[in-house]
Amino acid sequence: MSASHTTTLADAEATTALGARIAPLLQPGDAVLLYGPLGMGKSTLARGLIRALAGPHEDVPSPTFTLVQFYETTPPVAHFDLYRLSRADEAFEIGLDEALDDGVAVIEWPERLGEDVSWLIGDNRLCITLSEEGDDPETAGRVATVLAAGSWETRIDHVFA
Repeated sequence: MSASHTTTLADAEATTALGARIAPLLQPGDAVLLYGPLGMGKSTLARGLIRALAGPHEDVPSPTFTLVQFYETTPPVAHFDLYRLSRADEAFEIGLDEALDDGVAVIEWPERLGEDVSWLIGDNRLCITLSEEGDDPETAGRVATVLAAGSWETRIDHVFA
């Protein structure tokens, strides 16, 4: 991965907006990997991305218990939450590889797939790590570190233009 950007996200609206800026650049076969601890905004970013494609009133629940939610958008989006996976190969059982055949996969907790995710999701991916900025949890914002691979290396600058 060679293209990277870091941006401050002051609040949930800024996190949602980042997802919305990514959405129009998505292409079939893309994976958006969302890293970060609990409560950091992964679902908020995913919701912003999906609503930018499906419409602002689309119900976008976190797939924590269902493991995956599918959206009939252009391109189609599958939103995965892998937190409850116990083995990486369980991703096949919930259709992660198939989702990338003609659509996009937005994946929370991709570290459940192992260190090298290319075996399952290919090269066209955007890795977003959300972390806290500052020491005081009351006033701290978030920081998004975005790494682009594959065809995203030529598209990523449009997100931050």
